[in-house]
Amino acid sequence: MPGLSVPAMLKIRSLEFAYSDGGFRLRIPELDMAPGERVAVIGPSGSGKTTLLNLISGIVVPDRGSVQVGGEMVNQLNDRARRSFRLRHIGFVFQDFELLDYLSVLDNILHPYRIGAALKLDRSVRDRARTLAEKLGVADKLSRHPGHLSQGERQRVAICRALLPARRLILADEATGNLDPENKLRILDLLFKSVEACGAPLLAVTHDHELLGQFDRVVDFRQFFEERPR
Repeated sequence: MPGLSVPAMLKIRSLEFAYSDGGFRLRIPELDMAPGERVAVIGPSGSGKTTLLNLISGIVVPDRGSVQVGGEMVNQLNDRARRSFRLRHIGFVFQDFELLDYLSVLDNILHPYRIGAALKLDRSVRDRARTLAEKLGVADKLSRHPGHLSQGERQRVAICRALLPARRLILADEATGNLDPENKLRILDLLFKSVEACGAPLLAVTHDHELLGQFDRVVDFRQFFEERPR
């Protein structure tokens, strides 16, 4: 694990969250991540792994406790500020990709720059988008629309979008789940190089235990959730 003397980029303290139906409760006493650290999250379906990513990014807020990213208390921000913070500082590779079918691949990659004033779109950003697309093997798909791509190609476009701005933290929900073995390693290597270059930690949810040896640390989520009788 990267040097523990370095201040944590992600700090979670006494985090609690429950859905309104009362059948699920997530409790995380403490979780820290150092800059550039690569952490895999494993656990059974329904144990709250995706919920954790949503709490960290401010998509939802905890019932108790705190989430701090780069010194900013994300859970204390209002809805608008959390959205702006997420756009500027958190790269999120969603499990269902969340691509917009009416936009081209290039416009999907650039979309975070078009939906608010948090990010500035200029020529250097466009050039970086094309470079990322080349590295991820979708440069020849930039004028197409997501509906004409394979699942693996859609996944790679989503990863391009997440990596395009400079980030404090990268969150990935099954980022390699739709890829063949060769492309899994290729994408993982690109994710690792990207977080190394910008000093951002990578928190990756995965069911692929063959990849766990590539990470600095593995967190087993079975210790954090409880399922209550309905």
